[in-house]
Amino acid sequence: MKLYFKYLKLHLKSQLQYKTSFALSFISQIFVFFTYYFIILSLFSKFNNIKGFTVYEVLLTFSIIQFGFAINEVFARGVDKFDSIIINGEYDRVLLRPRLVLLQILCFDIKYVKVSKIIQALIMLVIALINIDIVFNVSKVITLLLMLLSSVLLFFGIFLLSAAYCFITIQGLEVRNAVTYGGKEAAQYPIGIFKKGFAMFLTYVIPFAFVNYYPLLYITNRNTSIYYMFSPLVVFLFVIVSLICFKLCSKKYISTGS
Repeated sequence: MKLYFKYLKLHLKSQLQYKTSFALSFISQIFVFFTYYFIILSLFSKFNNIKGFTVYEVLLTFSIIQFGFAINEVFARGVDKFDSIIINGEYDRVLLRPRLVLLQILCFDIKYVKVSKIIQALIMLVIALINIDIVFNVSKVITLLLMLLSSVLLFFGIFLLSAAYCFITIQGLEVRNAVTYGGKEAAQYPIGIFKKGFAMFLTYVIPFAFVNYYPLLYITNRNTSIYYMFSPLVVFLFVIVSLICFKLCSKKYISTGS
């Protein structure tokens, strides 16, 4: 971990070499992010709820998903852009170094400008929690923390699967973006509002529902089952499967010769 923190420091120093550019990029990320917020508010100006879910309950699911995605955009960018590492021949160098492969990939690219998205997601989360009628106790606090953690792990698992996919295809195809970014856009809303087939895909294939839908039902007292409280733990299994897939697919790697 000492090596990882050293890389964090080096990336920060390099990005702050151009302070004006960094500041402008940081501010632009804020404006882009809040457009989603105003879209949700505009939607609920016409409808009081979506299948029983209020605007602040939707903002809660929105903030949870955005938080997990933003964390990975900052600290797991190397995994997300893994196809470029293969194409440029960088992965050959990774294999030659006496360090963990995944740790080196994580250190390839760290985008501090995306920290603005993390801050905004947490602000949205606080706004949502203040305006939802929730009586918090220990179990609900644990559920909320599990939602945040599982959101981070879920997107890391998706990025890992995408990276594993690149071992076979070399180029990262658009089907990868459909799952990563398309899934993120859909999961910003409670999964229960979608058609049954699509909701099942976002539950049993890519487990978004275990991150923000079933725990949401528990927090809002729609379902008080302890299984709903601990449903985010399913994501840990997803990450384990992703890690196994990455390891198995890495054995198929053939150098691009770049």
